[in-house]
Amino acid sequence: MKSEIKEISPTQRELHIEVDASSLKDAYGKVSQRYAKGASVPGFRKGYAPLDVIRVRFKEEIKQEVLQFLLPEKVTEAIREHELQPLAEPHLHIDNVENVKVNGSESIKLHVHVEVMPEVPMPDYKGIEVSRQIKPVEEKEIEDLIANRLGQEAALIPVEGRASAIGDTVIADLEGTFADDPEGQPITASDLEVKLGDEMIESSFTENLIGVRPDEEKEFTVSYAEDFSSQALAGKTVHYKAKIKSVGLMETPEANDDWARSLDEGYESMADLRNKLRADLETYAKSDADARIRNVAIARLIESHPFEVPNTLIENQSRNLLNNFAQDLQQRGVDLNKVENDFIQMAFSQMRTQAERDVRGAMLLDKVAEAEKIVVENDEIDDELAKIAEYYRTSPDEVRATLEKQGGLGTIENNLKTRKTIEAIIEHANVTDSPWVDENAPEPVVSTEKPKKSAKKKNEASADAKPERKRSAKTK
Repeated sequence: MKSEIKEISPTQRELHIEVDASSLKDAYGKVSQRYAKGASVPGFRKGYAPLDVIRVRFKEEIKQEVLQFLLPEKVTEAIREHELQPLAEPHLHIDNVENVKVNGSESIKLHVHVEVMPEVPMPDYKGIEVSRQIKPVEEKEIEDLIANRLGQEAALIPVEGRASAIGDTVIADLEGTFADDPEGQPITASDLEVKLGDEMIESSFTENLIGVRPDEEKEFTVSYAEDFSSQALAGKTVHYKAKIKSVGLMETPEANDDWARSLDEGYESMADLRNKLRADLETYAKSDADARIRNVAIARLIESHPFEVPNTLIENQSRNLLNNFAQDLQQRGVDLNKVENDFIQMAFSQMRTQAERDVRGAMLLDKVAEAEKIVVENDEIDDELAKIAEYYRTSPDEVRATLEKQGGLGTIENNLKTRKTIEAIIEHANVTDSPWVDENAPEPVVSTEKPKKSAKKKNEASADAKPERKRSAKTK
């Protein structure tokens, strides 16, 4: 066998292989003999047909089997000879495939495309310019947190002597059937809490629960818009039966020192609570700022080091991102069977762009880790397992056993290595503190229309005249 290698691109190699006639003749003989032993040919006892008859009768079958048996073996030899490490199954192409002969009368030539890892340049990761911007804590954030906590402490107080009205909360058992499929799986809910007038709930639904009292039963029909947020209900008409269990008003505690002390979290007053919330928000703001500079540093590292990324790795990461996206949609109640193909293709295209950045970033981080001699120690893995165990309220040994069974310990180690590598990049970066700039704030509207001189004079004249009219009016 002869083989030559050609570099097509940083990630693509092309092998040119010539399979010698003697190897073909040997394989042809073995396959022919195997067919002869088991073949049934009219006019001959099974296994006793002449070899020449077998080769004529099963010409194409023998040819395909010889090629399938011999060529992958030769491709593997060539890959090993040229010390290639394929990222995916090599693509094999036989030259002049229509006229190829496998009986050993002549050699066979083929070329093979092999995708490999490129030579990643050692990145210039020291001195990356990044700006740390810490978002100042606003009073509204503190008030929102207090309001949220008050909402958690709210209690439903039954109303007496009247029917439900806007602002009340109705608790009901509900059953709904679809108009287009009355015998299908019904919608059921027990102790469903519905705040009347809540803008987040379909108004035609809540309106039917105005004027009800406990122990009443009410039937009503709701037609949902085509663009309704829930895919399961969008464009559907549902007939509901509601059993009213209670009607009440949410009573929220008063935000005062007594309430702060009642939380049993060490607060002596509302001032203590506000100070603690402010400190927590400031800690979060600093953590968020650090996360942003890490993201910016990695983004600039990627942008400043363009190189070809293997398509196989991009496709794999794209599928991972798409699967995560699909799982997120399912958790939101979206029926994936109803998602349009055009939307899926658009999402996949966007994810492919992100996937390429992800892969390039990972490859660059590997080079930085190599330069910084970053390793993950066993005690670091143990600490990470302990954190996971604390989060899931289990033991580190159980977490380790589960990860070992699922092959996830390597992922933990890789994540720790990535984290340490990014920390090394930030340590070498040129980080400056800058005032906070809200990138989501609307830009001020600046008029591009030039004032006309004549209009300006007219306005000035009017401005001079107005006081005169006012003064004359006062003297009357």
